[in-house]
Amino acid sequence: MAADRDTIAFYDREAVAYADYAARGAGYDWLERFAARLAPGAAVLDLGCGSGWAADIFARRGFPVTAIDASRGLAAEAERRYGIAVRVMDFAAIDFEAEFGGVWAAFSLLHAPGEAMGAHLARIHRALVPGGWLYLGLKAGSGEGRDRLGRLYSYWGPAQIAGLLTRTGFTDVEAAISADDEGYDGSPTALLHVMARRPEGG
Repeated sequence: MAADRDTIAFYDREAVAYADYAARGAGYDWLERFAARLAPGAAVLDLGCGSGWAADIFARRGFPVTAIDASRGLAAEAERRYGIAVRVMDFAAIDFEAEFGGVWAAFSLLHAPGEAMGAHLARIHRALVPGGWLYLGLKAGSGEGRDRLGRLYSYWGPAQIAGLLTRTGFTDVEAAISADDEGYDGSPTALLHVMARRPEGG
């Protein structure tokens, strides 16, 4: 299923301003938790890298990074700000086989329709090496819809996404909801943070 056109058009149009806003994430403690679980020198896939701030941190810490985003505007900002070469592609087109020790999908797949999430997670499972880790950032809630800026969102509960991850073959699933944060559109929203692992024998 292709990326939502209106959502991608928004990020292309707002790339500079959104990249300024996203830079607040540089102190993001979930990146620290995720990085602590990676083997030294593990390859990382930044799936939906946006402005590139996380990919830059991974690279500077010695993790080879492959950065992907569906927005050409944000990809250009990542290259301009951090010198990151970003592959501009739909997330549904990724086709990696056991290449990454970690997949960082921070608030990117929340723009996928709920019905597409299972297929996205299956592709991520294949992309990870056995024992590799996934971080998934989502918005907590239920259903799907557009925000006041026209972006498509799907909302997930901890048990719902944990069940889907387990059915997809992931283990060691952790899901936690953080306190409300103010989104780019100014609306308060509860964030859902998920960690899961491809098992050693899976």
